[in-house]
Order: sequence, then structure tokens, then C-alpha cells
Amino acid sequence: MLAGGYGGPVIEPAALQTAPSATAERADAADERAGRVTINDVAAAAGVSVSTVSKVINGRYGVSAKTAEHVSRVVGELGFETSIVASSLRGGRTNVIGVLVAGFEPFTLGVLQGISAELTGTGYDLLAYSGRSAPGEQAGWERRSLSRLGGTLIDGAILVTPTVETASTPVPIIAIDPHTGRSPLQSISGDNRDGALQAVRHLIELGHRRIAHLRGRGDLESALLREEGYRRALLEAGIPVREELIVDGDYLADTATGAVAALLDLADPPTALFAANDVSAIRAMDVATGRGLRVPQDLSVVGFDDIPAAATSVPALTTVHQPLEEMGRLAARRLLDELDGRAQPEPGRHEELATQLVVRGTTAAPEA
Repeated sequence: MLAGGYGGPVIEPAALQTAPSATAERADAADERAGRVTINDVAAAAGVSVSTVSKVINGRYGVSAKTAEHVSRVVGELGFETSIVASSLRGGRTNVIGVLVAGFEPFTLGVLQGISAELTGTGYDLLAYSGRSAPGEQAGWERRSLSRLGGTLIDGAILVTPTVETASTPVPIIAIDPHTGRSPLQSISGDNRDGALQAVRHLIELGHRRIAHLRGRGDLESALLREEGYRRALLEAGIPVREELIVDGDYLADTATGAVAALLDLADPPTALFAANDVSAIRAMDVATGRGLRVPQDLSVVGFDDIPAAATSVPALTTVHQPLEEMGRLAARRLLDELDGRAQPEPGRHEELATQLVVRGTTAAPEA
């Protein structure tokens, strides 16, 4: 057992505790079973020892420039590629960063773009892994994923919207937008409360007083903070919070459909709607226009996240820009600094990035 710096004790993978010669043999055996070109094949073709080939492909010292060039040429000719598992067995590192997500949706894809951009040119590959196998399996997916990947396939992990506190892991971890807010992990999120404040203040400044809120999932910290910002903006303006104007959207288009219909069926329906994310905001627009209402003349709509579809919707959606790509970039930078020894682990450190209202075509003053 090694003294770990990632929030708890770290168990060294058994494969890495095996003698180097044994791990090399096991790795080559795995390559042979898979029908791949092995390090032994490269050594035989190049007329050098296996250890020389190993030094060349792993960038270690002790090989002349001429020999290294020769071996590299043979590697290219034979098409030798070491597998991720074989790399782990041989050297304890895979140079792979795992990005663990519950599913692939607009929020996650925005974060992935930032991570990918930051890793470009670093020598690290990105492995995106969706760990939730069924719609009902919302809690604990990241622990299952880490148990499958950590210590063998990846050197470090970025968890996107993790559902539980994961304090003991075999690899360093950065969390993005954790469900329960701040945790023992180092984490990054956007400023959800302030973003919601900006959105609702904008609607109030336009003259709206009956402002509805299509909130997100009740078990997510981001949704709770956005609802808090909505309530605070109303109270600051002296506008009573009307509970009948707050409905559950769960961040899902399907849930938003019925919720928005119920709002529009009220005897005194809202003139404006703040949705907790863009997906539900765009569905709200569809429901309204399907009833013959005009956006924004009859119903102003504001979303949250600023996903690509927000700018291309008709009309273009006014929304709160959350820096999804920068969140991904920052998470990747923090993880690489730790892996490459430029920074020490900082369990519990939380960084909150600013959000900004982007006014487009779905908000206007209410018609008399």
C-alpha cells in the first residue's frame, strides 16, 4: 500500500508490483494472443535486444541516436503499437486521461471539447467513458467506472457531474460540476446562482412580473442554486415568489413538455419563463408556439448553459453562458499539473467560473 495524495490510501495495482521481466512477458503474451506485432518481433527485425526496443519506444536514455532512429523505422514498418494494458504492465503509465460521464449530452460534449483541446500536444490520449448503463442508475456510476479503469487503463480521471463523494481512488481525480456541490475532490463548476440572478434580473428589467421557473433535477446542486438565484432576484425586486409558477423540468425535454403546458393552462399564465437549462428552454418555446403563442411577444424565454443549439434555435435563445469548454480545459490543466509533478494534490479545492447572460431573440418587454 502506498501513501496516497488523492483523498485516501491508494492500493498499488497488483500488475505493477510484479517484477519488470514478468510484466513484459505478460504484456507480450497478451499482444501475441491478440495477433499484434510484439516487442520481440521488433527486436528480431531490428537486430537489437528487447530492452533496447523498450528504451526507444518509452523515450529512455541509453541508446545511441543512430540505433534509436533504426529501431523507430522498424517500429513504423511493422506497425507496432503497444496496447494500453501492455503499457501499464510494462511501465505503470498509460498516458491516457479518462473522462467519466453519466451520458453524452450537450453539457458533457461541451466539456469534452475543452478537455480534448487542452490535451492536444501533451502526449496524453483521451478516453471518454459512459458509466451509466440504464436510465435509473443515476447514483454511484463513477465508482463502478473507476473500479474498471483506474490504475490499469488510465493515469488520471475527470468526472463530469459525479453523483457521490469519491474520496479513495487509485488515480488522481478532478470533478466538474459535482451533483452535491463541494466535495473532498478537487472540483470546478460555473457560478450557477449568479447566472440565474442575471437571467431573472434581465426579465424584470424588461417589465415582467409573472416570471415562471422551469427548474432542474432536485438532487443536483446546480439546479438548487439556479432556483435560489431565481427566488433571490424576485425578492430583491419586491416581487412575491408564486409557488404555482415553479415547476419541475428535470433538465429533460420530455418532462418540460407537460410542465410548460401546465403553466400555460393557468388562469393567469406567466409572461416570461426562466428554464434551468437550454434543452428544456427550447422545448418550452416549442410548446408555446404549438399553442399559437409568439416568442418573445407573448412569452419571453431564458435558458442556461449556452449549448450550440441555443444560437441556432428560431428565434435564437437568450441564455446564460456557462464556460463549458473552459471548465474542461481547466480540469485537464489541473490534472496534468498533478500527474507531471508541477503541482501537489489539493483535495477539497473548488474553483467557480463566471457565467454571463447572452441576450438574443427570445426576450422582450411584455405586451400590454
